[in-house]
Amino acid sequence: MLFDDRLATVLRQRISSSAVARIQFRQLTDLLGAIGSDVTSARIDAAYARLAELSRMLPAEMRADILREPGQRLRNPRLVSILTQAEPAVASASVRMARLSEQQWLSLAHALPAHARGTLREKTELTPRLKAMFDHLGIQAKCLPPARVPPARVQAEVLETVAPEVSIADSVAPVPDAESWPEPATIVPPVVPAPVVPAPPLPVIEPVAEQQNTPAPQEGISAIVRRIEAFRNARATAVEQGSPNGNAIPRQAIRQAFDFTTDSEGRITWADSPYTPMTVGLRLGALDAAAPLRASAPLLAAIKRRLPLTRGLITIEGAPAIAGPWQVDATPCFDPTGGRFIGYRGRMRRPSVVDVGEAEPAGRPASEADSVRQMLHELRTPVNAIQGFAEVIQQQLFGPTPHEYRALAAAIAGDAARILAGFDDLDRLARLESGALAIETGGCDLFDVIGQSLRLLESFTAARNSGFHVTHGQTQALVDMSRQEAEAMVWRLLATMAGTVSPGEILPITSTIAPESISIRFGLPRTLAMREGDDLFEALASPTMQAVSAGVFGAGFALRLAMTEARSAGGSLLRDDSSLILTLPTLTERKPHLSHTLASREHKGEE
Repeated sequence: MLFDDRLATVLRQRISSSAVARIQFRQLTDLLGAIGSDVTSARIDAAYARLAELSRMLPAEMRADILREPGQRLRNPRLVSILTQAEPAVASASVRMARLSEQQWLSLAHALPAHARGTLREKTELTPRLKAMFDHLGIQAKCLPPARVPPARVQAEVLETVAPEVSIADSVAPVPDAESWPEPATIVPPVVPAPVVPAPPLPVIEPVAEQQNTPAPQEGISAIVRRIEAFRNARATAVEQGSPNGNAIPRQAIRQAFDFTTDSEGRITWADSPYTPMTVGLRLGALDAAAPLRASAPLLAAIKRRLPLTRGLITIEGAPAIAGPWQVDATPCFDPTGGRFIGYRGRMRRPSVVDVGEAEPAGRPASEADSVRQMLHELRTPVNAIQGFAEVIQQQLFGPTPHEYRALAAAIAGDAARILAGFDDLDRLARLESGALAIETGGCDLFDVIGQSLRLLESFTAARNSGFHVTHGQTQALVDMSRQEAEAMVWRLLATMAGTVSPGEILPITSTIAPESISIRFGLPRTLAMREGDDLFEALASPTMQAVSAGVFGAGFALRLAMTEARSAGGSLLRDDSSLILTLPTLTERKPHLSHTLASREHKGEE
C-alpha cells in the first residue's frame, strides 16, 4: 500500500440508509481503533465527528453488538474513552473488547463511569497494579441489576399506604437518581426477613441508614433493598433452571452455534450471547481430566502447535444448554507488530447427527454433500459478480479505462476463474463421495489417454530435464470408463506429479493387465513421497506456486479427487511406498459403448 486513504474513503460515503450507517460505524471504530492516540489530523477529527453523528442515529444495542463482533481493534485510548461515555451497553462492550496497555488503563480508569469501571474490573487479563488500584478505589465487579425508579405517582401511593400522615406534596419530592447512589458493591445488604403482614418499614430502614452513616433518603434505601431481593430471586430461579452462575437463558435464545475468542493460553475470553456466562473462562487446551471442557487428542496437538482448528471435537460439562459435544473451527491470531500468538478466533457448532440407517451405503452422507453444494452455490454468486465487473473494466464496456486498471482487472478475472474451477472440483468431490454422482461408463484406451497427457506436459518437463519413463507390456488397455472422465482423472495425476517433480527427476510408469482389471503404477516425486501415510491425500497449502497444477487446492486435494473418481468407476487409487497404483476395471462385453476414438479406430481396422 503506497498510502492509506481508507479513512478518507469512508468519510466520502453519504449516510443514505440505516444499513449504510451501521457499516460506517463498524468501519470507523475499526480504523480509529487501530490509530494511535497521539496521532492527530483534521481527517481524524472529522472521523470522530462522524462517529458521534452515527451514534445519535443508531440504537445503543446495535452499536454494542457491532463493538462485540470478533476482530474489533480497540487499541486507541481516545476512542475507548469516548465510547465509554455512551450508554451502559455500549460502554460495557467497548471495555470488554478494548486491548489497552497497563499504563493506558491506569490513566483511563479514573475517568470511566461507574458501570464501565465495574465491567473493567471483570476483565480476566488485569495486571496486579490495576487490581491494586481498583481495590484502593473500592471498584468491585457488578453484582446488582440496574435500578428502576418507580414513577412519582406510584411512590406517592406507596408512601400514603405506609405512612398516611405524609402528605402527597412531600411524597413526590425529588428522588435521587441511581447514578448518585453509592456503588452496589459497597452497600452492605441488610439481613432482614421479609415481613409476612404489612408493617411500617421505617423502624427497619433506620438502622441501615445509621450503619452506613449516610443521610440517604428513605425511598433510595428501600429501592436498593428491593433491588437486592429481586436479584436474589432471579438468581435462585436461574439456578433451578440449570444455568451456571445464575444466568438464565430463554429457550428461544438457545442456538446451535456461537462465535468465540480466546487468549494466548486457549482460555475463552468472549463468546456470543447467551453463551457468554457459560463459556468464558473455559480452556480449549486443558489437560486435566476433571476440566469442564475436554478436547480430542488431534485438537490438543493442533492447539499446542498453534495450527488452525478444523472440525475439532470437544465435550463440555455444564448446563443443558452448553453440555455435550461441540465441533470447533478456529483460526490462530498473531500480533501484527511482534508476531506473538494472541489466541484463537472461531466458532463452535453442534455436530450434525446422521442416522446410519438412512446414510448412503458408502461415502459421505447425502445431507452433508447437500450442505457443501449449498455453500458453494452461495460462494459462486459473489465470485461471479467480481469476475463480471472485472471483465467489464478489462473490456472497457463503459468507457475508456487506463491500461494499469485493465491489467489489474484481467488478473482479477483470471483469479476468479481459478476460484470457480476450484469450486467445481469441490462440488464434484462432494457429489462423488456421497454417491449423488457416478462416473460415466463407456470405453477408452487408457494407454492412449496417458500418452496424450504426457505430450501436453512435455513442453514443461523437457525444459527441466524431468518427466516420465513409460513401460507398457501391451499396446492397448481398454477400461470401462468414458474417455472424457479418464482424461480428467489421468490429467489430475500426471499434472500434479509434473508440478512437484524436481529438475532432472524421471518418474517411471509401468502397467499390469489382468483379465478383469488394469493396474498402472506411477512413481511419486520425492516431495510427495516424503509425506507419511494418508497425508498424501490431504489438502495442504503449498508454500510456492506451481507452474503446472491440477487445481487450486494443492496436490493432496487433486490426488484425493482422482482417488474418489477411481473408486466411483469401480477401481482404486492406493499408495504403495513411493508409488501410486491406479486400478480400473477392464472393458468386457461393452462394444456398443466404446468412445468415438475406439469406434473409429476399430472401423478403420475392419476396412
